[in-house]
Amino acid sequence: MKKFGIISQARMTSTRLPGKVLKLIGGRPLLDYHVARLQASGLPLYLATTTNATDDPLAAFGAAHQLPVWRGPEDDVLARYQQCAAAHALDVIVRVTSDCPLLDGELIAQAVQQYLAADNPRLYLSNVLERTYPRGFDFEVFSRELLEEAFHHATTVSDREHVTPYIHQNRSGRVQFQHVTRPTDRSAYRLTVDTAEDFELIRRLLEEHQADALGAEELIALLEKHPELVAINAHIEQKKE
Repeated sequence: MKKFGIISQARMTSTRLPGKVLKLIGGRPLLDYHVARLQASGLPLYLATTTNATDDPLAAFGAAHQLPVWRGPEDDVLARYQQCAAAHALDVIVRVTSDCPLLDGELIAQAVQQYLAADNPRLYLSNVLERTYPRGFDFEVFSRELLEEAFHHATTVSDREHVTPYIHQNRSGRVQFQHVTRPTDRSAYRLTVDTAEDFELIRRLLEEHQADALGAEELIALLEKHPELVAINAHIEQKKE
């Protein structure tokens, strides 16, 4: 049996909203919602943060929640993933980012089943290349083989910081692709937290609509019914990779 694991990258020194992953909503840090949602996938979860003292609170969070934490380079996030995957002997990695507190663990579990059915270590499966889901539901599934290949051959600062460009740009020429999509495009919605406006939307969703109990499709339906919520952060531009 292949060993699957979700690796979530996190750090406290976000440029636009520092400390965002430990900001509180309903008395709980955003990271707590993120972890609980991912644990619904049934997959092991690992937190990949940096060796910086500023990220000691994240390591403490992991210890308090029995969550394995790997600490590695701040800017070479690709190395952080490679080290974490190697340390835990993962065969297949699900990559997510910790600024997505409403990720759907069940959606990820379905994607992993799709990946397993393909039985192809050269496969990159994601919902990010052909975007139909809101930002904030992003995940990528790929083999340790592809991760190691990227680790050894990716050279640019952007490659190392953003982890998967070497893979999803198919620099080796031998990567195959599958895309997880939904029938209607709702990629304009933002359920990721990068700014104060993003945080306000998530706060409203959690405090007023119990969003932590809703799946991806239920959350999308909620946003469709409430354009005033969508408007809170509709003007925010995603940072370029």
